[in-house]
Amino acid sequence: MEKNGITYIETDLKGIQLLRSSQLNKGTAFSDTERKKFSLKGLLPPVVETIEDQMQRAYHQYSLQTDDLQKNIFLNNLYNTNETLFFRLISEYIEEMMPIIYTPTAGLAIQHYSDEFRTPRGVYISYPDQDNIDEILNNLSNDIDLIVLTDSEQILGIGDQGANGIGISVAKIVIYTLCAGIDPKRMLPVMIDVGTNNPHLLRDPLYIGWRHSRIQGEAYGQFVNKVIKSIKQKFPDVFLQWEDFGKKKARCNLDQYHDKICTFNDDIQGTGAVAMAAILNASKLTHTKLSDHRVVIFGAGTAGCGIADRICEWMMKEGMSSEEAHSKFWLMDSQGLVTDDRKNLDYFKAPYARPQEESQNWAKEGKTTCLLDVVCNVKPTILIGTSTVNSAFDKEVIKAMASGVEHPIIFPLSNPPIMAEATPENILRWTDGNAIVATGSPYPDIILKDRSISVAQCNNALVFPGLGLGIICAQAKRVTSGMIDAAVKELSDSVNLQDDHHSLLLPKVSNLQEVSMNIAAAVVKKAIAEEAANINPKTDIIKLVNENIWKPIYVPYQQIKQFKASK
Repeated sequence: MEKNGITYIETDLKGIQLLRSSQLNKGTAFSDTERKKFSLKGLLPPVVETIEDQMQRAYHQYSLQTDDLQKNIFLNNLYNTNETLFFRLISEYIEEMMPIIYTPTAGLAIQHYSDEFRTPRGVYISYPDQDNIDEILNNLSNDIDLIVLTDSEQILGIGDQGANGIGISVAKIVIYTLCAGIDPKRMLPVMIDVGTNNPHLLRDPLYIGWRHSRIQGEAYGQFVNKVIKSIKQKFPDVFLQWEDFGKKKARCNLDQYHDKICTFNDDIQGTGAVAMAAILNASKLTHTKLSDHRVVIFGAGTAGCGIADRICEWMMKEGMSSEEAHSKFWLMDSQGLVTDDRKNLDYFKAPYARPQEESQNWAKEGKTTCLLDVVCNVKPTILIGTSTVNSAFDKEVIKAMASGVEHPIIFPLSNPPIMAEATPENILRWTDGNAIVATGSPYPDIILKDRSISVAQCNNALVFPGLGLGIICAQAKRVTSGMIDAAVKELSDSVNLQDDHHSLLLPKVSNLQEVSMNIAAAVVKKAIAEEAANINPKTDIIKLVNENIWKPIYVPYQQIKQFKASK
């Protein structure tokens, strides 16, 4: 609220209750006036500190943690104690702390979530509670703009993590605030607990989730439908992000609900968008038209097919027919090359199925077609890994890529690093420094021939925060392909490419906040042009975006006035 030009917050909390509210707690930064007004005298040490003083202490404590998991735990404890200080700290040290609160450390933290569980955050909707979903949601405020929803079947390359997966929804919420300034009080992490097929979790006496094998088929579909129906009823204008669902469910859910609720799948659409931006810039560096690329994607799951779809749509936007565009792709999954003789082929892979006769003589006698066979015969210009198969891009594969094209574009995108298809250092050494590389996890600069080379990280955080902010600002009715393309173009254009094939393909994490603001503005502009927005078309877009940005600063508090009933 605002009074006499001063922004303040009204609250009826006092004393210990106020200190225990992570969203309102200022700790030692409460002024003497506030301490008296809100019954805090004696509950805090006498010194009154600034947020900068607190941040110095918090960073010192953070630095004392012995490993990345302990650093993650420390930051989450701070998040659950003082939300404003938490966001101020990680904003100040964004490059250092983002890998701790997000990928790759988030995966490790999720695996230990039940062991380290301290404070509940977000909402758990379990299958046994399917008749109480409205009651669960009615426990919440109506002022929610964004929900990150997961069923935790396929978390960050580490698979089924059951109820522990709430950790990925929480991490995404944090990134939305950190990178795009979306108000953390107006976002909600949601875990739909449909059981787990992870035997370790089912045996773990500390596991916090529903101890049951995963619900499948019609029962699963009906449960998800109940959840979405209740969410839509409670939050009719919410932006819903699907996160880390299994590959079949992810695609089916997105296709089923994209016209029923304003929705987006980061694993499919976000991954596709950030990879597309990197490919556009790599194509500029190699002076290659998009239509001239030959693309091999190793790992035809949620992310791999999402990347293929985005590139394919972009090719079609540039004038190719659907058939011509799809002919530029060779997809590989756990069964090998995706071919048209497959039975029960996933519908989202079917458009990319190659004629079976094309590859019938590629493999050695008695062997199935492997990645090396595909690379040697296709001579791709682009090789993308989303398989979580460590070292799948071995020396033979990389050298075969380099033999077919001067500057091969190679993106090992699986994370965490122990599941990456190759390290950027090996790729560059095996190609004599000629490859153009982007990775899924952050890597330090590589020294090659006395030169330091920075490697771009295809981090979804480059896209989804700005997209989400734009959708909220535009009050968008739906997420369109055009809005995602606007985000891709803005991300691609945010990099000043050098006349050098080692030029960084994507912006650094340190520039994420500025990039997200620009993406948000581009998304709002596109939403208005496509009549998908629910705002005045003449709105000052930059001003609108800035007005919707929450900043981690302490503001004064005022007590909610209590009115006595008339006698």
